[in-house]
Amino acid sequence: MVSIIIASHGEFAKGIHQSGSMIFGEQENVQAVTLMPSEGPDDIKAKLEKAIASFDDQEQVLFLVDLWGGTPFNQVNGLFEAHKDTWAIVSGLNLPMLIEAYASRLSMESAHEIATHIIETAKDGVKVRPEALEPKEEKTAAVATNANAGRPGSLEYGLARIDSRLLHGQVATAWSKTINPTRIIVASDNVAKDDLRTNMIKQASPAGIHAHVIPIDQMIKIAKDDKHFGGQKALILFETPQDALRAIEGGVPIKTLNIGSMAHSAGKVQPNKVLAFDQDDIDTYKKLEQDGIEFDVRKVPSDGKDNMNNILKKAQNMLNEQK
Repeated sequence: MVSIIIASHGEFAKGIHQSGSMIFGEQENVQAVTLMPSEGPDDIKAKLEKAIASFDDQEQVLFLVDLWGGTPFNQVNGLFEAHKDTWAIVSGLNLPMLIEAYASRLSMESAHEIATHIIETAKDGVKVRPEALEPKEEKTAAVATNANAGRPGSLEYGLARIDSRLLHGQVATAWSKTINPTRIIVASDNVAKDDLRTNMIKQASPAGIHAHVIPIDQMIKIAKDDKHFGGQKALILFETPQDALRAIEGGVPIKTLNIGSMAHSAGKVQPNKVLAFDQDDIDTYKKLEQDGIEFDVRKVPSDGKDNMNNILKKAQNMLNEQK
């Protein structure tokens, strides 16, 4: 696996490293190297050499640097000269670039290949509102979702996830890179009635992927349509397990539910950091299990899977103690 060094002036590299871990999960063979105000070129060079020495693979190293021509870049560039056949440097570090690099090294084996691939994502991560301020650029390639729209066939279900935060960083980056959907569908009566949340979800959709917010009944109708969704692959997001149960019992052909997060509120217990339950939630998950649904409990694809039965038992015990 290609090793990655994130290098910057100040603590920027450490902060974006932490942000990347929150979104994509903890990563091996990644080091953040910083140049602090009291340090000079020799200090960061020593840090870079130490970071490289810590990697399992020192042959393929990708450097993501904050500023072209700055001291971190110059010291990286000095080390790079002896390894230019296998190492690569990309400047202008931003979070979309880092996430894309993490996703790319799951399938790409060279630093050069990843460096070439992540540049477009890094550029596309720079956006502005109001949209009228965006520079007018000619689109050079057709979006795959439009090319496939309307073909005969049924919708393919790449992932169905319960997540009270719906479309956020972990979904828009980590899961969408793994699943490669053409559509992200939020199925929720409550959200479909909320114009503000609907617009925010559509704006948060990754480049090239259409996002839709629809009521549960509409999701059920789509599941039964075998004439208009050929070539379309969906990542389905439910806000609650109750919404998921209603959709599944209505005919949406989901066999596995990924459990991402369930927000805490009054009357709920929290058996772990990201999942909170009341009695209705527990009963709903038991009904889903009775319907043959399997549970995949993890925030991002790189996480290990938690045991849902153990989580539900702990939640039930916590609720019983409150009585």
